Amino acid sequence: MTRIALLAAALTIAAATPAPADEVEAALEAALEAWRAGDARLAADELDYASTLMSQAKVAGLGGFLPAAFDGWTREDETSQAAGVPFFGGGGVANATYRREGGGETVSIEVTADSPMIAAMAAMFANPTMMAMQGEVRRAGRQRYVVSSDGDLTAMVDNRIMVQASGSASIEDKIAYFEAIDFAGLAAY
Repeated sequence: MTRIALLAAALTIAAATPAPADEVEAALEAALEAWRAGDARLAADELDYASTLMSQAKVAGLGGFLPAAFDGWTREDETSQAAGVPFFGGGGVANATYRREGGGETVSIEVTADSPMIAAMAAMFANPTMMAMQGEVRRAGRQRYVVSSDGDLTAMVDNRIMVQASGSASIEDKIAYFEAIDFAGLAAY
């Protein structure tokens, strides 16, 4: 009976203890506490940390817009990156590589979102004449994309998300994967 009483007491205490706040909330609270204490440097550091955590959470969902592997293919997701993608000046990146089983052909798709560098390139994709200068312009539903002379595919979604496909597979395979991307979902991301 003593064990049952101890277990009941432990469960009561555990139920009364508030669940730990998520890491973003904890960082925001720490920033506010530091600010109130007059420590602007620590407050800024905590805000940066909270911002990084939020970016990581947002980027974690990017890969979900990429298609599943087709029959006879495998999909390997690369680790998503957030916030400090150095070349693109921030934002987030998700990658997936599709490999044909028994062959060596690949299709690699990269999605880069909310990067200042991508935003600067958006004007080129908003202009059909500029797009045509990059290669053959096609559509996947309502989404326009370019097929370059070397067989790479590029689309700009909502003027802030760049999607690129490349690899050793045939152009038909790359187009099939590219057109299976959830572009409408990406636009709402």
